[in-house]
Order: sequence, then structure tokens, then C-alpha cells
Amino acid sequence: MICVVDYGVGNIQAFLNVFKRLGVDARRADKPNALGGATRLVLPGVGHFDHAMQRLNDSGIRPRLEEMVLGASVPVVGVCVGMQMLSGGSEEGELSGLNWVPGRVRAFSNNDLSASLPMPHMGWNELNPNSGSKLFSQGFDDAPQFYFLHSYYFEAQDRQDVAATAHYGLDFDAVVSRGHIHGVQCHPEKSHHWGEQLLKNFVEL
Repeated sequence: MICVVDYGVGNIQAFLNVFKRLGVDARRADKPNALGGATRLVLPGVGHFDHAMQRLNDSGIRPRLEEMVLGASVPVVGVCVGMQMLSGGSEEGELSGLNWVPGRVRAFSNNDLSASLPMPHMGWNELNPNSGSKLFSQGFDDAPQFYFLHSYYFEAQDRQDVAATAHYGLDFDAVVSRGHIHGVQCHPEKSHHWGEQLLKNFVEL
């Protein structure tokens, strides 16, 4: 059973639609007890980092989520701001992140290589998966394309946690994997067959 965490931020239905097409049993979880029985978790997120973190903190879901992910090692994938929330914090705000994957979220506008580029980074871009990445273990060609919409990027502290990069002025960490904890900056729910394959691989981990 896949649970898509609904704390008031993110397009939950888009993920449920993808899992339905894949024939995967999935449901919305908007309360702590709704997470019961989950074998995989999806943590979506859009908008401002602090807003998303505050909504998660206020939802009452976070303690149960941490119990499942950190205590019971239930696999999780954070998407877009949901990926950024896996970090220790972001240059976009002041609140602490979940700190499940050591790293910091940086602003493209604060990097000389990307500061002059249009913001946000929006549209299709090529992912460059690292060899051995479980999320790209099957079903991908040499140049998978994913949809992005963001002005901030994850900077992993441990380069071993980087599963894929993309380029926007600089090579940034687009996918991270640390054991059973994964994050993707792009939007698999909007990325056609590439996105469906990534979510299928996550389900089959």
C-alpha cells in the first residue's frame, strides 16, 4: 500500500492518478492513523519551504511519519519541496528541515553560475542518473527527460547520496537516495512515461 502524505501542500490527486494507471494500490493519508499499513510513502510539496514545513509540523502527521521512516525503515520519496524538506534547512526560509538526508537547499540566484538565468528553472530537462541508482534500475534510456519547476536546489553533504544530477547553469543534485530515503526535485507525476517508470521503480524497491 502506497500512502501519499496530504498535509495541505502538493497535488495529491496527480500521484494517485499515476499509481492507478500503474495498477498500484495507493491512498491519500491526511491523518497519522491513515498512514497505518503503508509499505511506501510519498511526500509531495510545492511552494515556499517554511510554509510546507509549518504545514507538516501543524498537521500532526510528522511524529508518525518519522516513526515509520526512521524507526520502521518504510521507504519514502520526497518530491519537489518534499525533497527539499529532507534536508537540514533551506536558504529560502528559517525553519529546520527533517534532516533525513544531510544537506542544505541553495538558491540558484545565489550561485554565480546560475544567477543570471531565468527563475524559476521551469520546463523539461535531462537527468543524469548515477550508476547503481535504484530509482533508475530499469526502464530508462540514456537521456530521461523530467519536468522541473523550482528556484532552489538540494546540495547533498555526502556525494554518495546523489542518485542523479541535472544542469541549470551548474550541475545540481536532482535526485538523492540515502538507504530507503529518496528525494526527487523534478515532478514525476508530470513527466509522462519517465516519471511513471521512476515511481514504478520506487514501488518495486
